[in-house]
Amino acid sequence: MGVQSADDIEVPGDNAENVTLLSSPTNAGQVSKRSSAVSSSSTSNLDPSSRKVKRLRKKKADAVNSPIVKYGSLCLLVAQLVGLVMLMRYSRTHSTGDLYLSTTAVFCMEVMKFMACNGVVFFQQNASLSAYTTEIYDNTWMAPYEILKVSVPSFLYVVQNNLLYLALSNLDAATYQVCYQLKILTTALFSATMLQRKFSKSKWLALVILTVGVAIVQTSGNSADKVEADTDQNRTLGLCAILFAACTSGFSGVYFEKILKGSSTSLWVRNIQMGIPSMVISLLTVYIQDGRIVAEKGFFVGYSPLVWTVVVIQAVGGLIVAVVVKYADNVLKTFASSFGIVISCIVSAIFFDFHPNFGFLCGSSLVVLSTVLYSKPEKRQRRRLKTVLPK
Repeated sequence: MGVQSADDIEVPGDNAENVTLLSSPTNAGQVSKRSSAVSSSSTSNLDPSSRKVKRLRKKKADAVNSPIVKYGSLCLLVAQLVGLVMLMRYSRTHSTGDLYLSTTAVFCMEVMKFMACNGVVFFQQNASLSAYTTEIYDNTWMAPYEILKVSVPSFLYVVQNNLLYLALSNLDAATYQVCYQLKILTTALFSATMLQRKFSKSKWLALVILTVGVAIVQTSGNSADKVEADTDQNRTLGLCAILFAACTSGFSGVYFEKILKGSSTSLWVRNIQMGIPSMVISLLTVYIQDGRIVAEKGFFVGYSPLVWTVVVIQAVGGLIVAVVVKYADNVLKTFASSFGIVISCIVSAIFFDFHPNFGFLCGSSLVVLSTVLYSKPEKRQRRRLKTVLPK
């Protein structure tokens, strides 16, 4: 970021009178005494109930900022990132009977996510059924144009989720985790074009490193690639699916951010608005793509407790991200992605016969480096006001 303008300079005090008073040592002492007197009198005038409210607010703030809450939410996100990918991969490649349909899994996930967002809005309205009904009615039935606007990202998210199932059916979990980090690059490019967002040289350098790292991973392969000859897995198809998923993720995320700006609608209500067309589109996808299989074997063919676990974890993933952003910060969220890559490699090597070669390790290291570099906060240069003492 560049040097801030004079309008952004913070001047101590509330008005010009305070600045004038503080420029004199004698007046400074008077102001100090006066401030302490006012502070002590205001403290003494507080009634016991006000003091109790202040103590409760301070206790709540300390609990929110507690390292246990912050890093606990971070560990929860890492577990969700790694667990979801591993379980999705296992459920798609180790099915003993009929393989479940990814289109029906996406539809079930959209329904669960819609119900979860409705639950959040209900409790935001102090668990008042009338207030909740009014809120939903005003933002859905009475806002058809808003529903139409969010139909674009809704469609793209449905496509993206189906592509992710396709990718994990043909790629190992570690390669999936590394290549899917390209969504950082696509998000940055769409942000620059659609939102006219400016990026520093260090962030562009991080994006270049990310691209190089993913390219190395895509061309490196691993010693388990020979398994493809005996299975239906297609590495090229999986890589194409993950690339298209990264593009849809970047565009839909930036588009969603654009329509959120300048809007008073909460994030959870927006998700409910998106959930309506998402459920319709995903249900149409089921019958367009897999209608014959559904008619022959049923909607929930191949479903098991493991498949339902995958659906539930994927549905609550957005809620977990929201918790991390609220109680931690975006930097820790990015570190969770890096930890997810490392842990996925380790778990894949132990349980999925994954043997990364030197090229894969180099490419993965570059991706982790670029992720950390991209999320590094930039130092803002601030001009300091010089105190002019009276002669």
